[in-house]
Amino acid sequence: MIDLPLVIGSFFVAVIVGLTGMGGGALMTPMMLLVFNVPPLAAVSSDLVASAVMKPVGGFVHLRRGTVDLRMVGWLCAGSVPAAFCGVFVARAFGDGADVQQAVKYALGVALLLAVAGLVTKSWLALRAGPGDGVADAGVMPVVSVRPIPTLLVGTVGGLIVGISSVGSGSLIVVALLALYPALRANQLVGTDLVQAVPLVTSAALGHLLYGDFRLDLTASLLVGSIPGVYLGARISARAPGGLIRALLTVVLLASALKLLGVGDIVTLCVVGAAVVAGLAGWRFVRPARVSVPQASNESRSPAPDR
Repeated sequence: MIDLPLVIGSFFVAVIVGLTGMGGGALMTPMMLLVFNVPPLAAVSSDLVASAVMKPVGGFVHLRRGTVDLRMVGWLCAGSVPAAFCGVFVARAFGDGADVQQAVKYALGVALLLAVAGLVTKSWLALRAGPGDGVADAGVMPVVSVRPIPTLLVGTVGGLIVGISSVGSGSLIVVALLALYPALRANQLVGTDLVQAVPLVTSAALGHLLYGDFRLDLTASLLVGSIPGVYLGARISARAPGGLIRALLTVVLLASALKLLGVGDIVTLCVVGAAVVAGLAGWRFVRPARVSVPQASNESRSPAPDR
């Protein structure tokens, strides 16, 4: 019943998830598709059911720490919960048998490209921000004015993508919240997104369960490997080079998305190589802008030479 290679694969994926905070659907589902040849709908369903079991643990931790805006959670869930359930109907509307499997595979590839765009945006904003941003008073929620309609739309679009592909609950929605509420700190954005993701993935998982896509052996193997993997990744995250891991993660997601969309190996290598070169060039362009200000201020505070 337990697939040992899948347990090992899900363990390593979960370690990356624990290190980076990236949603597991963006990695776990492509791994099942590309490495273990699991049918797309079965992979999406099993990943969603496994997420529905694991996410409440992290959500409870953030609730205890006070890093959750329950008003945002309410508006997000108002859109995401019904949209996630409807995402199953949208996937089925593509056709039956091989047609729906191929449609879900393409939808997952597009969702991964959106996740890559979200990671790049987050990294760019982090480089442009000061080194101390989002650190102090992490448990105190800043006073923000919730924007109901945009938040509802974010939940609706994110829920629909999650229902179809299982990708988005930990990557796309948090990036959208970052754009809507820049005053919120990073851990508060993650906490709010994680709590709203609990009913979101539960709704999507219920839809897939009703349609018979769920496979107990796959989900059990995912849980056996991912639970200790997430725990280990979270334990060592403070000492890990997060920037390097996120960069490698972006490359893996980009390559996976291109393969799911049917892009050839040579073109995939060229695109990934160009993305790495562009990323390095962008980092060298932005990074000096951050370090130059402290250096100038240190020089301005240095004592004047004796006359």
